[in-house]
Amino acid sequence: MLVAATDSEPLVLTTHDGSMLPSGPFESGHRSLQAGLRAWVEEQTHHPLGYVEQLYTFADRDRTEQKTEQRVISISYLALTRQGPVSGADAAWHGWYRYFPWEDRRSPSAELDALIAGALCEWVSSASEPALKRARQQRVDLCFGLGSRSWNEELVLQRYELLFEAGLVEEAARRTGRPGLSPLGQPMRHDHRRILATGIARLRAKIKYRPVVFELMPPAFTLLQLQQVVEALSGRYLHKQNFRRFIEQQQLVEETGALSTETPGRPAKLFRFRGDVLLERALSGTKLPLARSN
Repeated sequence: MLVAATDSEPLVLTTHDGSMLPSGPFESGHRSLQAGLRAWVEEQTHHPLGYVEQLYTFADRDRTEQKTEQRVISISYLALTRQGPVSGADAAWHGWYRYFPWEDRRSPSAELDALIAGALCEWVSSASEPALKRARQQRVDLCFGLGSRSWNEELVLQRYELLFEAGLVEEAARRTGRPGLSPLGQPMRHDHRRILATGIARLRAKIKYRPVVFELMPPAFTLLQLQQVVEALSGRYLHKQNFRRFIEQQQLVEETGALSTETPGRPAKLFRFRGDVLLERALSGTKLPLARSN
């Protein structure tokens, strides 16, 4: 899973008309799993990788579309880069909210929220036992921030798996034979949307305690651009003054001495990340400085 970001949208690199993540088999000629990953992604997309970390091992029996007795095991990785051109025959950047439209809480769709809530209400009501009905309702409340619960941006995978179990996403049709709700994001082949959900959840959690967002930023940027990228990744608006205070307290950036001429109105100062922070420093905060209205 290769992630980049614009000021307003997180992007994921895909193949096969946006239906798959770049992937390939580990071969004996690869020195390591990570070397194999880099070779496959660069071969398919002609885009070099920067920061890479292992994400998860996927090995469910029914994770592929083909019926086979052989279990397919995939070791997934999360890689971060700055957006650049790709020249692979079928490689393209797509916004990740194309696949998870309910995850962008900056401008939530009341129509989509109502559709999901109504479908999940029916799923809860269909439970055969009272205990099962209560358990389902608790999961719905926890995942979607209903009742006394608040929205937790890190529960991306739990929300997707809940929608899958309820038969609401199109990938669930492979098990149930019933079509999902078409507005619930673009489906992906095999279990690639589940892999993508896992990666988004990992990154949303990680930006709170490690300065990995640096990997997505240009060498020089304004504080507004930095805030917008964090908001794009988390799907939440942040409190401007608290965010800037948080960045200053952590001593994450330093001024370049230059001004941005691309912003309207008064020129804004340009910053860069401190080199020692990039190498050593972990963020001490555990929560994003959200705007009060969210």
